[in-house]
Amino acid sequence: MQNIDLATQTMFAELLQRSLDAEFDDAFSERGTFRRKKSKGRFYWHHQERLGDKVVSRYVGPVTDKSITDRVNRFAEIKSNFKRRQEMVRALAAAGLPTPDPLSGAVIEAMWKAGFFRLRGVLVGTLAFQAYAGPLGIRMPSRPMMTQDVDFAQFWVVSENIGESMQAPLSILYGVDETFREVPNIDDPFISTQYRNRAGYRVDFLTPNRGSDQHQSKPARMKALAGSGAQPLRHLDFLIHEPERSVLLHGGGIPVTIPRAERFAVHKLIVAVERQDQVKSAKDIHQAQTLIDALAARRPVELARTWRTAWGKGPRWREKLEAGTARMTAATREILETILRGRNRPVGNRAT
Repeated sequence: MQNIDLATQTMFAELLQRSLDAEFDDAFSERGTFRRKKSKGRFYWHHQERLGDKVVSRYVGPVTDKSITDRVNRFAEIKSNFKRRQEMVRALAAAGLPTPDPLSGAVIEAMWKAGFFRLRGVLVGTLAFQAYAGPLGIRMPSRPMMTQDVDFAQFWVVSENIGESMQAPLSILYGVDETFREVPNIDDPFISTQYRNRAGYRVDFLTPNRGSDQHQSKPARMKALAGSGAQPLRHLDFLIHEPERSVLLHGGGIPVTIPRAERFAVHKLIVAVERQDQVKSAKDIHQAQTLIDALAARRPVELARTWRTAWGKGPRWREKLEAGTARMTAATREILETILRGRNRPVGNRAT
């Protein structure tokens, strides 16, 4: 595992703060430009944005309307900040931090602007994994991490009681790619938890299953997702409990909510054992090892505490943790054992 230099870590921290502080206009993209146009002797504001090969112009209002002109001036500050953040994203990518592929970046950006993370949603999966590079100060592959899916998760109780709803996911995704369609759920044809575009790119919505196994396959309606569905999954409540913030290196930086790195690592050891797909299982173990190696130096106490939490959930959890740990390299197992030995806790069935 290689560390990134202090200057790069500092820039990442600044980008994250700038991204969290950024204000975005709900109606007009910061990538566009406001221009004055004259019509019948009067000046009007129009917003212009290039979309593919076309320049789209939208009417805003008369220049003489002070509230509109003040809004345009505020937008200029936002756009200037956006350009600075774009420069930082490029510099961080050049320094070796990973970037998402363009479609994944566009999908996550659209979900962010729709309010998903503000409504306490969490990005999970491979795209969340790459977002740990900056916070942990570690080097991952600098080329775009290509993936054919993105996963979003939210607690059902949060979705039910937060008192606000975003647009329906299909409407948001349609704004990114008009070929996105709902994938029918075999257990409930009237609700979808998955969306797929013509190229086979998949977007999944998940929620923890804290009930009986009979709920595992039945989609849950999520009020904060405009009544759309989410697939209940075991162990997901452990993963997305008390998440952290990071920024995805796309556009001007996308502030995202991701699982705590130590929970992500322990969770990967568990799901790797449950996987039928050996390729995905191996990827889970690799991601767990990468994070454990980094956390051993940066958050050893938090890693030990998270391990104890998972270990204390019962025999089935302990069996999976033992099996997952056995698949790691001897070097990473030794690192983990050293941390837990210092906390006077077992790894597998060995007391230390």
